[in-house]
Amino acid sequence: MSSTAPPPVPPNPPPSPTATPAAPGALRRFFDGDVWHSFTRSPVAMLAAFVALFCLVCAVFAPWIAPHDPFDLTSVDLMDARLPPVWVEGGTGKYLLGTDDQGRDLLSAIMYGARISLVVGFASVLMSMVIGVGLGLLAGFLGGKVDGFIMRICDVMLSFPAILVALLVDGIGRVVLPDTHGALAFLVLVLAISLTGWVQYARTVRGSTLVERNKEYVQAARVIGVKPLAIMWRHVLPNVTGPVLVLVTLQVASAILIEATLSFLGVGVPPTTPSLGTLIRVGSDFLYSGEWWITIWPSVMLVMIALSVNLLGDWLRDALNPRLR
Repeated sequence: MSSTAPPPVPPNPPPSPTATPAAPGALRRFFDGDVWHSFTRSPVAMLAAFVALFCLVCAVFAPWIAPHDPFDLTSVDLMDARLPPVWVEGGTGKYLLGTDDQGRDLLSAIMYGARISLVVGFASVLMSMVIGVGLGLLAGFLGGKVDGFIMRICDVMLSFPAILVALLVDGIGRVVLPDTHGALAFLVLVLAISLTGWVQYARTVRGSTLVERNKEYVQAARVIGVKPLAIMWRHVLPNVTGPVLVLVTLQVASAILIEATLSFLGVGVPPTTPSLGTLIRVGSDFLYSGEWWITIWPSVMLVMIALSVNLLGDWLRDALNPRLR
């Protein structure tokens, strides 16, 4: 009797590799993070963000959504000067918020004025941040005489009021460059505001750098031969940007207010430019004669921008502070 061999057993198939879940993107991580959670739980922050976004949209898209162009002299009629808002007796639907002393539509002038104020504010804050963060990193990382020299300059700058320094720099710029027009006048104004705002960045970044330079990752980078400039740029700077972001939001509102103050005093943007400060200064001349709308509406716009940005800065400071979570 012949025995048959059992059929060969097929080898076990190799286990199928399990698919690794894809890493969430940066946007997904942001919406799942503590900052967004804190934002959605703060009605004040949401309202401030809405107001700030509304003012920003009105300023950026002013050439497309403004009813009139205040820079177009052919569309300005002096016979329409100092017209009241539409709901006041004597007002017209052509000018919803009334007109100024030159017959320009106030609603359009406010949109364009907010655009100028925001551009000057953001440009001056950007320049202040670059100067202050750079000097703060050098002072905190190098220490010694460099730290002492930079901090003494900060002490001197802090001994003068910000508006006084801005007036001085703007006045010197007008004396040295008496025929400043257009972009050059704006550059002088941005420089005047920046020289008063970099001190806060320098002192804040210097304090954070003093803490970071003694940590293990900085010591390890020094051991493997990384140059000090590369350590400051690649390792220390990303770890000190949290307080800088808070300062940026607070300094934007301060820079806008300084620009409005300089324009109100007549040393800011050119008088023919419909800046918020210029509109408030012009309207103050007619306030006691009954034309209140010329100065009230630009003032309301200025308060909305400054207050909303300040509230966002306060919320961001609390949201980035782990002790308050």
